[in-house]
Amino acid sequence: MSSQMVSDDGRTRVERRSDRELVVTRRFDAPVHLVYRAWADPALFSQWWIPQAYGMTLISCEMDVRKGGTYRLEIGHPAHDQPMAFFGTYLEVEADRLIVWTNEESPDGAITSVVFTEVGGLTEVAMSSLFPTGQAMEQELASGACDGTIESLGQLEDFLLG
Repeated sequence: MSSQMVSDDGRTRVERRSDRELVVTRRFDAPVHLVYRAWADPALFSQWWIPQAYGMTLISCEMDVRKGGTYRLEIGHPAHDQPMAFFGTYLEVEADRLIVWTNEESPDGAITSVVFTEVGGLTEVAMSSLFPTGQAMEQELASGACDGTIESLGQLEDFLLG
């Protein structure tokens, strides 16, 4: 399957690279080391990750960003009595270049890779989600999660410029 554009608002591109892989790409007017740090430092990550439009709150954020380290995010949502937990393991971490983690809260969880690249003074972030099945990816698309990711990356841009 060739790459298929799912969304492109002029700032953030979402592409279907295969029947199991989605890639979200955005450029930021900030140095690579600052953009990477916003992803790797839980105190910074917690300030921009949760899409505000969803009415959710980040209750806790534990991240040990190193190969073999783990993360756990607990998110409150007005439609749920109990917090939702998102957790997994970091498979690969290269400072200022790459973070790869598992999403273990469901058997349909993707392996997520974020690549940080300096491009003409800007930092390009390419976030790839590789799902175990095509059906799992279709469920992710239907859930609106891509819209949440686009909003989160917009919040990251605001955070970096702030």
